[in-house]
Amino acid sequence: MLPARYHAQVVIAATFVLALLLAVYPLPLSWRWWRPEFVVMVAIYWIFTLPLRTSLILLILLGLFQDLLEGVPFGQHGLALVIVAYICLLSYQRVRNYSLWKQSCWVFVLVGIAQLTDNWVQAMSGRPLSGIMFLYPAFASACFWPICYLWLEAVRRRYRIA
Repeated sequence: MLPARYHAQVVIAATFVLALLLAVYPLPLSWRWWRPEFVVMVAIYWIFTLPLRTSLILLILLGLFQDLLEGVPFGQHGLALVIVAYICLLSYQRVRNYSLWKQSCWVFVLVGIAQLTDNWVQAMSGRPLSGIMFLYPAFASACFWPICYLWLEAVRRRYRIA
């Protein structure tokens, strides 16, 4: 049996692995712009819920691994995750008391910032920009946030992570 501290880390790591799998799950071309940013949403949840257990080093490594999985410029997702994590750490005490729909609006802003960072890195690497379509995943993430939040909350309670 694992100690409680390691048990919590295993469950948190499992949620990030599931988010990574959902991030690269193949979708039809017409739906790819509407894929929610699962890794960013899981990071937002764990920072809001357990800010002292979510490490920025872990998020950088997770972002670098996501870069390798998706074949994008190295450091793109790591930079976006660190920026979002910093904003979350500044605002988690206030935002976690919001209603679920207000949190969805905040998730739209955070994922929009992550998408803007990703778009900036893409432009720096010489790839063509997508116009305003880079905000579609932010909108999809905001719509999906209540489901993601309730599922992660059920996982946290089921495994007694505090």
